Amino acid sequence: MQAAIDRVMQTYGMMVNLTPEQEAEARQKVSNFLEEKVGDEHNLAVEGLKYLLGHVTKPRRRSPQHRVQ
Repeated sequence: MQAAIDRVMQTYGMMVNLTPEQEAEARQKVSNFLEEKVGDEHNLAVEGLKYLLGHVTKPRRRSPQHRVQ
């Protein structure tokens, strides 16, 4: 499960700007959410990312110059 949480946070961090406090809060929320889920690492990561994008207060999205080409 920890690997899925790490994947979620890595992906989410590339999509939005997070302060260290916001990152810790998001990590805790996704950890609590995934605690009740069953599945392989990939499916858990997808579910966790969908949860963060849909249920957690969205910080400012990264500006286009921060996107990886």
